Amino acid sequence: MSKYIIEGGKPLRGTISIGGCKNAALPIMAAALISDENSTIKNIPDTSDVKIMAQIIASTGAHIQQIDTNTWEIGGKNIDTCTIKPELARQMRSSILLVPPILTHCKKIEFPHPGGCVIGTRPLDTHFEALRALGVSITANNKNYIAEITILKGTKMFLDEVSVTATENALMLASISPGETIIEPAACEPHVVDLANFLIKAGAKIEGAGTHIIKVTGVEKLHAVQDYSIIPDNIEAGTYAIAAVATGGEITIKNIIPEDLDPIIHKLKQMGGNVELSENTITIRKGEKITNARIQIDTWPRLPTDIQAPFGVLATQAEGTSLVHDWMYEKRLAYIDDLLRMGANITVCDPHRALITGPTHLYGTKILSPDIRAGIALVIAALIAEGKSEIDHIELIDRGYEYLEKRLQDLGAQIKRVD
Repeated sequence: MSKYIIEGGKPLRGTISIGGCKNAALPIMAAALISDENSTIKNIPDTSDVKIMAQIIASTGAHIQQIDTNTWEIGGKNIDTCTIKPELARQMRSSILLVPPILTHCKKIEFPHPGGCVIGTRPLDTHFEALRALGVSITANNKNYIAEITILKGTKMFLDEVSVTATENALMLASISPGETIIEPAACEPHVVDLANFLIKAGAKIEGAGTHIIKVTGVEKLHAVQDYSIIPDNIEAGTYAIAAVATGGEITIKNIIPEDLDPIIHKLKQMGGNVELSENTITIRKGEKITNARIQIDTWPRLPTDIQAPFGVLATQAEGTSLVHDWMYEKRLAYIDDLLRMGANITVCDPHRALITGPTHLYGTKILSPDIRAGIALVIAALIAEGKSEIDHIELIDRGYEYLEKRLQDLGAQIKRVD
């Protein structure tokens, strides 16, 4: 186990450059396996989730080689197994993304229920519905699911939920399924668009990525893509932006795609953040005061669930009462118990809603990181708090944020890692 020790009360100031988007890197690493040729993918973040995905890919016999810290070479020619190892798959939800590419080589795959953050019920029904529509049979035994290609064919599918990962799985398999596929309602998050762009460069025919209706015309095979660069991580950028306002500091954030930050910037402005935007750079600082807001989570292009917890921490410093509503997952508010222990004034209405009244003075204490996004929110809370905080189980935070303590130290935070 590792932990952070943080001495709070220091405003964050300085400049930071945003790395590659974890949520785009994982599906693109999987998609690179569809081709027998080796693709080179750049700007992959150096996070533990990426390393676990690399281990799973290597365990299939596929070619995967790390060229440098953020560049990987991946190809599916030598895939020789139709099983995903349970001990690896259960470490991350994104292991489900390997089902379509392995199916294209083995025609059959056996895999366990994927793991990942404990943020609530996360069924696979929509994933299976999409795969079955394209010609995959799915059964289960006592331990695993078994997916097997019958006859791949394009189709029109209507998904029960606007699922990001189910959309990504459908995109990968539809790309090499004969005929035309319509995915509706498709997820349209920036990382879904990035996957579509990678597949297009590999020879796929995809229209409508970034909207709720995606059309895919299947091709016989995909080829390698050289020097594809993963988009910057909008959640990471938004997290540092929130930290700047919450600590009363000022941060210039470089290497962003402005439109990918639209809902986050909109909410920060509502809550009193002072934002200056120019091309691929944003400078953000606290305005005269932080004000309350309705922090309503929804599918893109509204406020994403991955940024809800940091906004919840910011609400503890706002004047008035803010409503946090995350309808997607019933355990996304797990960080609130720790905020209460730090002195926050919060009423939990139900597993999806909380009323946060501020501003309140937070005090350092010993806390646990419940998941990636709640963990980073508690880091922000510790940066605000008076005194020393200890955050345990930070391996969960490592899954989504590279070199966090070093980057925060460069911004003036008093934070150290104890392994």
